[in-house]
Amino acid sequence: MYETGRVPREGVLGIWDRLVNLSEQIPMWLILLTTRIGIAMIFLKSGMTKTTTGLNLADGTFTLFEYEYALPVIPSDIAAYLATYAEHIFPILLILGLFGRLSALSLLGMTLVIQIFVYPNLWDIHLFWAGALLLLVAKGPGAVSLDAIIVKFMDRK
Repeated sequence: MYETGRVPREGVLGIWDRLVNLSEQIPMWLILLTTRIGIAMIFLKSGMTKTTTGLNLADGTFTLFEYEYALPVIPSDIAAYLATYAEHIFPILLILGLFGRLSALSLLGMTLVIQIFVYPNLWDIHLFWAGALLLLVAKGPGAVSLDAIIVKFMDRK
């Protein structure tokens, strides 16, 4: 935004100033909503590849967790259930904006586990995920969320 009393610049710098001012008008609720949906879909789609009908785990999921996603402290069959259910529950909550910060924090934890134990060479992708999730942890799910509706309702009482 232009400071009060500042003379608008001309030429390329003036165009740049107008673009900056325009970009600053993007509402935070829209940024948070698109971030929530975008990052949630990554995890939800991953979870959906691990199930058959309903939330029944596919046979290949157990094999995947036994060999490729093997974790040092959790048995592979338990890890398969925990991760698959988490990849369904937290993204849905995040899309709805219900327990938004908790859901984002949970998916951030999953991202760290994936980075450290499963795919350490994919740090650039995981860093991108972490950035989106950190934004949601820091700012919450935004004004277009069930969390915001609940807070407004509770404030009325």
